[in-house]
Amino acid sequence: MAVAMASIGANFGLYGNLKAMEKQPNSRGASFLCSSGLDPFQLSCINPKRSSTYPVSKFIPKVSASAAVEVSNDGSSQETDVIPTPSVMIDQDSDPDATIVEITFGDRLGALLDTMSALTTLGLNVVKANVYLDSSGKHNKFAITKASTGRKVDDPELLEAIRLTIINNMLEYHPESSAQLAMGAAFGVTPPTETVDLDIATHIHVYDDGPERSLLVVETADRPGLLVDLVKIITDINIAVESGEFDTEGLLAKAKFHVSYKGKAIIKPLQQVLANSLRYFLRRPSTEEASF
Repeated sequence: MAVAMASIGANFGLYGNLKAMEKQPNSRGASFLCSSGLDPFQLSCINPKRSSTYPVSKFIPKVSASAAVEVSNDGSSQETDVIPTPSVMIDQDSDPDATIVEITFGDRLGALLDTMSALTTLGLNVVKANVYLDSSGKHNKFAITKASTGRKVDDPELLEAIRLTIINNMLEYHPESSAQLAMGAAFGVTPPTETVDLDIATHIHVYDDGPERSLLVVETADRPGLLVDLVKIITDINIAVESGEFDTEGLLAKAKFHVSYKGKAIIKPLQQVLANSLRYFLRRPSTEEASF
């Protein structure tokens, strides 16, 4: 499955680049260009000598923050104070040949042609796209493959670039989502009004999922580079990530990874080591480099 890893020894520059950008004296809503010049991941299905850079699309807000406006069937518009929770899901499990991306923002999203165009700049093909409705709103669902191989995306760096590209486009074309997304604090026109307590929001569980793998479930506050960092922490203790799902729901991120140790399910003591490592990393206070 995708995201399969034998080991990982990368310099995770994506999050560092984003943190450096946050320190620049730009106002909220300034141009946002994210690039990831990382060392190659040593994946079981990728040549470890190969290195790529995935430029995330430039975010330039075109409108200022304002009350949300909905258009009724008769063409008239009306203001509403109810802004739905944006959601971006990256699914590596449900399709063996493609990475599935699902985007939801109530009933406010259109055909997302700009988002699909932005994904092609990452070297991707959108091979299928469909829309369905349920009680939570309209769901835009894409099946994505790498243009170079025709296969699903298997690089955590590129998966994070996909996630940030989608969120950046949502911030640009739907600025009312800014207050609902963690990225809105740095790159949106309106920062979130709520703050997330890491001690309360962070939950980590490991479940048995057959004799050959375990299921790791992580929920915590969202931030740029989180997907890449989670994979690094897991593989740093020699646990393999076989596949997974990563959801961005408003200010929170929820991840499900199928993991194993030497081809077997993780035993209880190692489950505890894994949970403690993730909990320490996710809950530790951030320290500015200038304080040293």
